[in-house]
Amino acid sequence: MDGVVVRFTVNGEAAAVRVEPDWTLLRALREGLELTGAKEGCGAGECGACTVIVDGRAVNACLFPAVEAEGAAITTIEGVAAADGSLHPLQRAFLDSGAVQCGFCTPGMVLSAKALLDRTPRPTEDEIRTALAGNLCRCTGYVQIIEAVQAAAEEMSG
Repeated sequence: MDGVVVRFTVNGEAAAVRVEPDWTLLRALREGLELTGAKEGCGAGECGACTVIVDGRAVNACLFPAVEAEGAAITTIEGVAAADGSLHPLQRAFLDSGAVQCGFCTPGMVLSAKALLDRTPRPTEDEIRTALAGNLCRCTGYVQIIEAVQAAAEEMSG
C-alpha cells in the first residue's frame, strides 16, 4: 500500500495511519488502528452506526475521508469510558434506562449524545431528538434512548 500517512489524536492518544486516498475515517479506525467500536451499517451515512466525534462534532465516519482527519481530535466509543474503565454517565444511563438491546447502534448513539452534551449540557427533548436524528435503532425505539440522554445530562450537570 502506497497511500499517505494521516496523523491525528484518537481518544487522547497520538496516532498515525497509512491510508489510501479513497479510505474513509471508518476504515482507517477499524483497519488501521483496530478500533472496531464504530460499525459499518449502511456505508451511506444513513444509519449512524459509524458515528464518531471529530473536533467536537458528531460525524458519519463511513463518509468522512480519512485524509481530512489530519490534525483532528477524534473520539471513538473506545475513548468514552474513564481510563480506569468506569463507564461514562451516558454509558451508565443507557444501561440503566434499558436503551441497549442488540447494541449495534449504541456506540453511534452514545457518541451523538456525547457531542450534544459537550456543547449543550442541559438539552431539551427536541434538541436530543435532533442530535440523534441521524442514528437509527431497530430494537429499542427511542423512548429509552431519550430518557438515557436526559438522565445523563441531569447527572453530568449536577
